[in-house]
Amino acid sequence: MTSKNRVFIPAPPSLPLGTDQYERRYQDQFTNILRLYFNQLQNSFSELFGDAGGKYVAFPYGAFSDFTDQTTTINTATLMGLSVTDFSNEVSLQTGSKITVANAGVYNLQFSVQLQNLDNAPQDVFIWLKQNGTDITGSTGLVGMPARKSAGVPFHDIKGWNYFLSMNANDYVQIYWSTTNVDVTIQTYAASGTPTKPSTASVVATLSFVSALSA
Repeated sequence: MTSKNRVFIPAPPSLPLGTDQYERRYQDQFTNILRLYFNQLQNSFSELFGDAGGKYVAFPYGAFSDFTDQTTTINTATLMGLSVTDFSNEVSLQTGSKITVANAGVYNLQFSVQLQNLDNAPQDVFIWLKQNGTDITGSTGLVGMPARKSAGVPFHDIKGWNYFLSMNANDYVQIYWSTTNVDVTIQTYAASGTPTKPSTASVVATLSFVSALSA
């Protein structure tokens, strides 16, 4: 049995007290209560383990974004800010950058960054992760940004990738970046026309539960 998008969890049955001597009516009542309970269990398991059973499972997840222009100084480790919680279930955003989990597990972090280079020469951007304030070995990505298109017309690009992270309860992950020139920025863009297009977030990040930690 289901209720909207949840599997129905039957309550333990309230069984009648037994009689001192065998009584058919008591035995029938006892059996019927157990039969109803096990039927409810079977229906719930059938839904859960059926072809669409996954739709009843609520995994931890979080989706976050930012709609501000982000800048940094040359060759300086800088936090990538997030300010909007789009979706959240047991994964939350703390202090504007810490994507924090309530439950231990393996998580998939995915993010995208809207980059812009206004300098007249190619520049580099480094993006990496920290977990609980410590650099994650092997997480740095190096992005090469071509020079601007022309005077006052920047080069635009969006970059993104994903990582699997082993996290304990209350762990958090943060995204850092640095660049070789202050004219490289992380940008947000307003909605525009011809054709009509929605606005652009400067940063989008999601963290999804994949599996419990191995023993």
